Amino acid sequence: MSKICLKRLRFEYRQLQKSKGYDHIIARPLEENMLEWHFVILPPAGSGAYSGGCYWGKLIFPETYPHAPPAIMMITPSGRFHVNTRICLSMSDFHPETWVPSWNVGAIIMGLFTFMLTDARTTGSIRMSSRERSILARKSLAFNIKQKKFRRLFPQLCDQNASRKNASSTYDSDSKDEKKNTKGNDRMIRKENQNYTFKIVYILFAVFFIIPVLMNVYYFAD
Repeated sequence: MSKICLKRLRFEYRQLQKSKGYDHIIARPLEENMLEWHFVILPPAGSGAYSGGCYWGKLIFPETYPHAPPAIMMITPSGRFHVNTRICLSMSDFHPETWVPSWNVGAIIMGLFTFMLTDARTTGSIRMSSRERSILARKSLAFNIKQKKFRRLFPQLCDQNASRKNASSTYDSDSKDEKKNTKGNDRMIRKENQNYTFKIVYILFAVFFIIPVLMNVYYFAD
């Protein structure tokens, strides 16, 4: 790897960490290989069938970067691209003639996401129904977390998923406790109603049976 390539990639990594212009992407190189970068696209609300998804992919840079483009591949099934297959874009290694050295990692990933939102076809793309893509979006994070490399590279996303599960578990537990309490209260109310009914019956019995009997006894006793 040339010094220019290494210096440029290190610079871009620092810029990505500082930049607020790429809120929906995370990208980082492998510690053992600066030429291989992994990224995650987190589509914002309003991204159609991809909303709520977590799409993991990678960039393989040539040693001559930034004078030549990287290879682009997706790892997470999305219904839009084949997985682990090079994707043909104007900013990928399929078209070095259209590559612009001023393009950077953030621009490449955002360009990929923009293309992902269209229905345009290219080498490496597939076309699935909106319903199928929505299903894959819901399953995407769970798919990623099963992969050891993803857990190592993006632990923060795994922690967020665990937090959501714990929150959901706490909510379910609270709901169960609330249901138990409600059932207990219902039983108490039914028992109180039964006692109240018994008291009414006892009073009516006393008024219409016991008291007249006592009055008759008293009358005949006189």
